[in-house]
Amino acid sequence: FIRTTDPEHERFVQGFVERMRAAGDIEKRTYGGLYCTACEGFYYERDLVDGTCPIHHTEPVWLEEENYYFLLSKYQDRLAQHFRAHPDWVKPRSRYNEALSFIEQGLDDISISRQSITWGIPVPWDTEQVIYVWVDALINYLSALTYARPGEDLAAYWPAQHIMAKDILKFHAVIWPALLMSAGYELPRGELIHGYLLMGGEKMSKTRGNVLDPFAVMETYGIDALRFYLFREVAFGQDGVISMEGFNTRYNGELANELGNLVSRTVSMVVKYRGGQTPAAAGSAPLAGEGAAMVAACRTRLDESDISGALEAVWELVRRLNRHVEEEAPWKLAKDESQAARLDAVLHDLVAGLRLVAVCLHPVMPGTSIEILRRMGQPAGAGDLLYENAVWERVRPAAVEAAPSLFPRIDAPVP
Repeated sequence: FIRTTDPEHERFVQGFVERMRAAGDIEKRTYGGLYCTACEGFYYERDLVDGTCPIHHTEPVWLEEENYYFLLSKYQDRLAQHFRAHPDWVKPRSRYNEALSFIEQGLDDISISRQSITWGIPVPWDTEQVIYVWVDALINYLSALTYARPGEDLAAYWPAQHIMAKDILKFHAVIWPALLMSAGYELPRGELIHGYLLMGGEKMSKTRGNVLDPFAVMETYGIDALRFYLFREVAFGQDGVISMEGFNTRYNGELANELGNLVSRTVSMVVKYRGGQTPAAAGSAPLAGEGAAMVAACRTRLDESDISGALEAVWELVRRLNRHVEEEAPWKLAKDESQAARLDAVLHDLVAGLRLVAVCLHPVMPGTSIEILRRMGQPAGAGDLLYENAVWERVRPAAVEAAPSLFPRIDAPVP
């Protein structure tokens, strides 16, 4: 890893701003403005909420000093052109519109140095000034790559995809690309902007003491269950209200009752009715089309960064498989010898369907995915987990393995 205090980072940052200066994009001015010490940034009066910082809800202080300015206004048209030429560059669309609107309202030049503080990276041509921390931090995306892989071509790793919270949209979607344009670097491939996790209607924050303890949750429920809940509950780009009550509802309702119970019933019936060996395919598979539709929907939604939507597609198949059990009633078919082929088909289709569920769950619940495949007797190599191999016909007759419930019900949520 790299720290922003490391000499390698300092040299890179100074070289970066020297390139901006050589492009004629930096000049010295006197600036006065409202400064939030928590954000380490300036605000216009119009941006405040009841006179306070919109993020930290603290009152900013007036700060006036001589700084170096980046001529951000010079890049307004170029930024707008980039946005219009790449309508998927910022996702979701609401954040794209927000960033483009900010650009179209007119960009002011911004201060990129500080005179009143002593810590920071010195401006290379004026050591009485230090480079503003947000400029320094953004450049770390590049300096970390060169530091970690000395001698390698930066082009192998840049441009990259950015993922960040909505409160730093302006820095990443407006200021950062303009800095890169000035210094002559490629822009990121795209930017994914996520919302907040809210508890009690507020953003989770250690300073507010309203943080859900992930370690306590993982100790009781497992890491896959926590990952499932957060991705299932929160639509990409939106804020999501989370709680232990909500977690318990999702866990018991969807993981324990629907997925876990389906896996247990399938294994149990294969063991009971076919000696633990999954029957071979026999004739057409009525659910194969629904399985293929689920995989296609899952891939499309993941390509759109809609993880919650991808999980919903998976759960539609989970529920369909559960209905299939109730509709076909294998326990009744097992009592009628003339229905042996039909019973084979039902059991085969349940295993085949669960294989597709497992493959599509792997990005969010890797441990659970592998465990389902293991219990179904299906291979779980890297190639087997590719979506292009998530096809109904790839399921193989194999011995299933009985095991305790994947997600045992828990009636008392973690406090």
